[in-house]
Amino acid sequence: MFRNVLHNLLRAKARDTVRREVEKTVADRVARDKNAVDRESENTACDVGIVFALEIEAGGLIDLLAEPVTLRGRGFVVRRGTLGGRRVAVATSGAGWDHARRAAEALIDGHRPRWIISAGFAGGLSPALARHDIVMADSLIEMTGSRFTLDLAVDRSTLSKGVHVGPLLTTERIVRLAEEKRALGEKHAALAVDTETTAVAAVCRDRRVPMLAVRVLTDAVDETLPADVQYLTDQTSHAARLGAALGTVWRRPSSVKDLWALKETALIGSDRLARFLVGLIESLPPSEEKGHEGKTAQIPR
Repeated sequence: MFRNVLHNLLRAKARDTVRREVEKTVADRVARDKNAVDRESENTACDVGIVFALEIEAGGLIDLLAEPVTLRGRGFVVRRGTLGGRRVAVATSGAGWDHARRAAEALIDGHRPRWIISAGFAGGLSPALARHDIVMADSLIEMTGSRFTLDLAVDRSTLSKGVHVGPLLTTERIVRLAEEKRALGEKHAALAVDTETTAVAAVCRDRRVPMLAVRVLTDAVDETLPADVQYLTDQTSHAARLGAALGTVWRRPSSVKDLWALKETALIGSDRLARFLVGLIESLPPSEEKGHEGKTAQIPR
């Protein structure tokens, strides 16, 4: 009987020892995994996330990224790198409201930016603005008349020539006709029009991430864009865009001149926008700083 009692005690002690070793092993593994996740989060976190619709819009800024890393998501591409010591994630979403929303959500979920900037091309709605001028939005307008007010104040006395602050209108499609642009400008008192910014703003509002909107004009209010521009912009891959361009030329050989002019304008606009964004990013205050609302942005010259 004594041997049975001793045997049972030894078995119980052995089980306890094994259990403690297993628990310790599991705890160590969990701790290592947590540290790995924390390190990965630190590596992927960024100071500023920027949402562009098209590669040609983002190209000027992407060229300036130091140590870029490319990540591909569902329908969008993200490039991580640094600009002036700031960690930046640049997303190209594809044209349109839904694509911009999806890319903004992915940036916030995957990179936890302190700021989001909606950036890219826009059409002018005011005769006071010229092609390649910069518009920094202080409010965003939807076609329904709904408005988003952006928190960050701007010292307008510091604005240089060609930089404007005012309302930005978002529509579902490219506004290409001069008469339509004039009418929208008068109706909404907006400086420019794009097709994505309010989508990004809605995500940032829901996620409580501060945002800015910066656009460069590729067409002034009195300029009419070629009829094929919407079709070309809607293509979601390089091959599709090439096919659309070739199809346009096949149907209308004279469009070669229009397409070349659009590309030249876009490249100049992308570089102009990139230079402005670099200065803006360097001037942004940390978003976690209490009372950042109403702080003055130092607008680059």
